[in-house]
Amino acid sequence: MTLTYTPSAPDVRANPYPQFSELRERDPVHWSPALKSWVLTRYDDVARALATADEMSPDRLTPFYATLAEPGRSILAEVMRYLSLWIVFRDPPGHTRVRALVSKAFLPGTITGWRPVIDEISERLIDDLAKKGPCETDLVADLTMQLPARVIMRIMDVPEQHLADIKHWSDDIMTFLFSARDITDKYERARRGAGAMAALFRQLIEERRAAPGNDLLSLLITARDQDDKLSEDELVATAMLLLFAGHETTTNLLSNSTLMLLRDPEARDRFVAEPDSAGTSIEEFLRFDGPSNSMSRVVRADHEVGGKRLKQGDRVFAMINAANRDPRQFEMPDRLDLGRQPNRHLTFGQGAHFCVGAQLARLEARIALPRLFQRFPDLAVGSAPPVWHDSLIARGLESLPVRTGRSLDV
Repeated sequence: MTLTYTPSAPDVRANPYPQFSELRERDPVHWSPALKSWVLTRYDDVARALATADEMSPDRLTPFYATLAEPGRSILAEVMRYLSLWIVFRDPPGHTRVRALVSKAFLPGTITGWRPVIDEISERLIDDLAKKGPCETDLVADLTMQLPARVIMRIMDVPEQHLADIKHWSDDIMTFLFSARDITDKYERARRGAGAMAALFRQLIEERRAAPGNDLLSLLITARDQDDKLSEDELVATAMLLLFAGHETTTNLLSNSTLMLLRDPEARDRFVAEPDSAGTSIEEFLRFDGPSNSMSRVVRADHEVGGKRLKQGDRVFAMINAANRDPRQFEMPDRLDLGRQPNRHLTFGQGAHFCVGAQLARLEARIALPRLFQRFPDLAVGSAPPVWHDSLIARGLESLPVRTGRSLDV
C-alpha cells in the first residue's frame, strides 16, 4: 500500500508521530505528490539535509518567487525585499557575513544579562493569571504567547503598546511562510504584515541612531566586523526576523511543554520536584514534541539519499520532529524521559544554520515553566481540546485551554 503524508488531517495535526514512524520505517525518503516535495524522516538524513550546504540550500523563497505569476509577484515584492534577507533563508557567503554580525549581539554574557527581564515578565504574567482565581482560560493567550513576545520586545526596546499589532503582523507573516493550506488572501496579509513591521523598525532604528541604548536593536546597529556592518535593509530584515522568531518558536516551546506535562503526571511530578534539573528537562521537551516540525530546503546539486535520486531544484522537508523520535538515535524515543542524556535532538537545526536564538529560548523555558507548575499545583487540561496550528514548519498550539485551580505563593 502506498504511503501518503497528510499534514493537514486533524488527527495528524494533533499527533503526527504515528505517521512519522510509518514513514521512517517504510518510506524514509518519501515523495509527496500533494506537497511536490521530498519528505525526510530519519535522523541521519535530516541531519545531513540541514548541515550540508553543498547539497542543500535554505533559500526556498527565491525559486518560489521566480516562478510566481502576477498579481502575486507584485503583491509580494515588498515582502521579498525583507524576507529574502533573513539569515534563515540565505546561503553563504551572505549568510556567513550577516550571521557573524548578528552573533555579536547574542554573546553568552549578553543573553545571561537578559535573565532579570525574563524573571520580571514571567512573574508578572503568572501573578496576573493567579489574580483571576481558579478558572478555565487559554494559556496561550494568557502566558505562552505573551511571555516571549514581551521579552523580545523589551530586549529590543520596542514599546509594549505595539504588542497586539506585532502579534497580528507576525500571524500574517506566519500564514505565508508556514501554512500547510492554500489560504486565498495570504499574499496580501503577508504584504500588510511585513510592510507594517518594517515601517516600525525603520522608525525605531532612526530613533536609536540618534539616541543609542543597551538594547538588542542598538547592538545590531553598532555591530561591526572590521569595516563591515549591516545595511539598512539588512538591519530592518534582521530586526523583523528576531522579533518574529523570538516569540513564535518560544511560544510553541512553552505551550507544547506545558501540554506534555499535563498529560504525563509522572513527568510532571519529577519536573516540579527537581527544579535544578530544568535544563535537562527542557532538552527533552525540545526533542519529544518540539516547536520546529520541519525545516525546508531546496536541492542544490543532484545526489542520492536512501537510494532515491534528489534532483537540483527539488524541494525537501526535513522533518525534525520525526528525526527526534528515530529509534536509531534515541532509546525508547516515544517515552518522555526528563533525565535523557545524551540528547542530540535537531530542534534548533544543525551546522551553520543552528538557531542563533536557541539559548534565549532555553532560558525563557527554564525560568517560566518551573514557576508556572509550582504556582499552580492543580493545573489541568481544560474542557475544550487544544487546537494545533495547521503548519508543516511550526509545531505549536493556537490555543491551550486549562483549568488553573488554586494558586500558591512561591
